[in-house]
Amino acid sequence: MSPVAISREETRAPNTVLSGVVIRVKGKRIRYVPPGQVPKADPVPTVRRPAKVARLLALAHHIQDAIDRGVVADRAAAARQLGFTRARLTQLLDLTLLAPEIQEVVLELEAINGEEPTYERRLRRIVRFTNWRGQRKAWKKLSPP
Repeated sequence: MSPVAISREETRAPNTVLSGVVIRVKGKRIRYVPPGQVPKADPVPTVRRPAKVARLLALAHHIQDAIDRGVVADRAAAARQLGFTRARLTQLLDLTLLAPEIQEVVLELEAINGEEPTYERRLRRIVRFTNWRGQRKAWKKLSPP
């Protein structure tokens, strides 16, 4: 037998613990990377889009406008055309009863990397207040960061 070259790692004592990272490269090929040489991942780009509540509020205004202009006969007809229940359509249209300042803030909300700033259910709690002063107080307590 010919002599085999022994690498430095193979000459370590049997009780030595190795640390590092095992990386899968292109399918089944696996590569060991020693500590301190771990490749940095590319930074994840920030994805911004309008928040879901902002889109729902805009939809509610669009539906209410269609009803007001006579394009749709009433809420029941709008619900049938959109495939919503009448109760769900009422929930959406109730968002238009929010104080104007709250609506402006909601319409400007953005979801960043898929994380929503607030939810419709929180807004429905605020709509329960019949006056805008009460809505503003509730909004301050529940407002997104």
